[in-house]
Amino acid sequence: MEPILTVKNLKTTFHTSSGAVQAVRGISFDVGKGEIVGIVGESGSGKSVTSMSILRLLPSTAEIDQESAVVFEGSDLTHLSVNQLRAIRGQKIAMVFQDPMSSLNPLIRVGKQVEEMLKIHHKELSKAQLRERVLELFRQVRIPEPEKRYNEFPHQFSGGMRQRVMIAMALANKPDLLIADEPTTALDVTIQDQILKQLRTLQQESGASIIFITHDLGVVAELCQRVLVMYGGLIMEEAPIDELFEDPKHPYTLGLLASVPSLRQDKQGRLTSIPGSPPDMTKPPEGCPFAPRCPYARQICAQERPPYVSFGEHRRSMCWLLQPDAPAENNPFRKEAAK
Repeated sequence: MEPILTVKNLKTTFHTSSGAVQAVRGISFDVGKGEIVGIVGESGSGKSVTSMSILRLLPSTAEIDQESAVVFEGSDLTHLSVNQLRAIRGQKIAMVFQDPMSSLNPLIRVGKQVEEMLKIHHKELSKAQLRERVLELFRQVRIPEPEKRYNEFPHQFSGGMRQRVMIAMALANKPDLLIADEPTTALDVTIQDQILKQLRTLQQESGASIIFITHDLGVVAELCQRVLVMYGGLIMEEAPIDELFEDPKHPYTLGLLASVPSLRQDKQGRLTSIPGSPPDMTKPPEGCPFAPRCPYARQICAQERPPYVSFGEHRRSMCWLLQPDAPAENNPFRKEAAK
């Protein structure tokens, strides 16, 4: 599959009074045309910083390493000017954020806010054409009574409807790549399911690629074709979605999967969790960032970052336990050898 986006050795650091926070520490991946790729991990793993780095929507305290590259349709976004980026944001690459209420202006009618997104890139459209295009977008994302909703304010919309407005805004200029940063986190499961189905339908209709960021593996299974598991600013594992669930290759992925509630589990028992806390990214570990929390960690795990082990196209994992000379004892990936 031909990639529409290629990220190479992305490193993003925040300079704070407490020191340099190494939020993303050299990750590489690509997104194919028409593909839905999920990025999953705990809070603080670097997921959102990755998405913000792609569009350079970072505060002044953030810095992207000069050796990093974010290549979109042949252009390295890290080297473009502000004006060149403006021509891409919203037009070629659009973003849907987690909290639509903080993204929408409470004092401006919703229809006018969506119009503004169109005006930036389509100055030739008349007022009547802009209004009709907004109403068309509202119908596309299944907002009922679009003519009435056009003149309402954000507080008159439910959480799910506000998120649909944000999706309509993101789709206004028919982008080639849509980045959705935890767009269903604040919604109840019924609305969440509707939004996921909406995104899948819109992707099938438009052929756009999607990067979907979440901490919920259930959401990933529902929507994505391939998933990147992030922790400590690194990609721990990459796999097609079915293979990730059937045969995970990293202890962190095993922990995330074990933490997903099941309808068949003992209702009186406690939910499974991963003990410990994420690493301090002002002083990231020299070795595997998950080593202090990993039940299978060896001495080398804390001393040296493991290389990737590849299992085919778009299938890799960063773990010393996968190395050919790794001991079988207490190794979940050497079960046969341990018997």
